[in-house]
Amino acid sequence: MDLLNSYLAAASRFLPVLGAILAVALGLFLVDWALKRRWKDKPDAQFRFQLIMLAMTFAGLLVIILALPVSVETRGQLLSLIGILLTAAIALSSTTFIGNIMAGIMLRVVKSARPGDFITVAELTGRITEMDLLHTEVQTEFRDLVTVPNLYMVTQPMQVVRSSGTIITAEVSLGYDVPHSKVCKILTEATVQAALKDGFVHVRQLGDFSITYRVAGLLQDVKSLVSARSRLREAVLDALHAAGIEIVSPNFMNTRALSDDKLFIPQPAPKEAPTKVTQAEDVAFDKAEEAASAEEVRKSIEQLDTEILALKDREGEAAVASVAKLTARRERLVQKLKTAEEQLKE
Repeated sequence: MDLLNSYLAAASRFLPVLGAILAVALGLFLVDWALKRRWKDKPDAQFRFQLIMLAMTFAGLLVIILALPVSVETRGQLLSLIGILLTAAIALSSTTFIGNIMAGIMLRVVKSARPGDFITVAELTGRITEMDLLHTEVQTEFRDLVTVPNLYMVTQPMQVVRSSGTIITAEVSLGYDVPHSKVCKILTEATVQAALKDGFVHVRQLGDFSITYRVAGLLQDVKSLVSARSRLREAVLDALHAAGIEIVSPNFMNTRALSDDKLFIPQPAPKEAPTKVTQAEDVAFDKAEEAASAEEVRKSIEQLDTEILALKDREGEAAVASVAKLTARRERLVQKLKTAEEQLKE
C-alpha cells in the first residue's frame, strides 16, 4: 500500500507538466486554425503566419519549463540556460538559419524589391518569382529558377530595375578616321529606331587604335528588357552600315591585303513579309510574370482596404453604397489573387 501511494505521489508531480504540454499543443492548434481561417483570403499573409507560430512555439516551450516538477532554483537555471543557448544560437547562426530569417525580415521591411522585379545580385541577373522567410527565388533569362539565401541578398549589392524605366546601353569601337560628331548623330538616331526615349552618346575611351562609344536610351517598358538590349545593338549595326561606316578593327588591314574600296558591310537583305517574333521575355520569365501579376493584385487589394476604411468613417447612403461596391471589387480581386497563387505554385 505504501508503495502504491509513493507511485501515485510521484505520478501526481508530473501532472502539471503533462497538463502544460497538452495545453500548449491545444493552444498551438487553435492559433494555427484561427490564423488560417482569418487569413484564408490573404495568401500573402504566409510570412506573418510563420513569424507568429514561431513566437508561439517558443512561448509554449517556456510554459512547459515553468511547469516542470523541479525546485525554483533549478527552474531558474533552466531558463538561464535557454537564454544563453538562444543568445549563442543567434550569435553563431547569424550567417545561416537565423541570419536568413533576419535578412528576410529586412527585405520585407525595406521593400527594395518585390516579386516580378528585375534584379542583379553579384553575377546573378533575373526576375524575382518568390520572396520567402529564408530564401528568394529568381528566374534567369534562360528560364531557370535560382534559389538565393536571403542573407546573400542583403550582404551583396543588389541592383533593382525601376518599374518606371531603365537605361539601356550598347558599346561600339570605331576608328579615329570617323568624326565623332557624325558617330554621335548616327547612334542617337539608332536609339529612336530601337524604340528608346531620350537617347544620348558618350565617348568612353580613347584607345590606341579606336574610340569606344556608348549609346544609351530610356526603356519605359522594363518587361522587354532582354529584347530591348538586342534591339538596340541591331539598330546600331543597321545605322552604322547604312551610313557607310565600317565596324572593324584597324589592325585588320595589317593582317590581310585588301583593296582600298573594300567595305565590310553586308549586302542589304531583301525585305520579307513581317512574321510573328517570339519575345524572349515571354518564354524566359513566365513564372516571374505570374508573380508580378499577383503582386499587382496585392497592391490593388491594399489600396482598396485603405479606401474602404476611410469610407466607413463617413455617414450617408453614398458612403455605404461606395463601401459595398469596393467590397465586392475586393472580393473579386482576392479570388483572382488566390487563382494566381495556385497557378504560381503549380
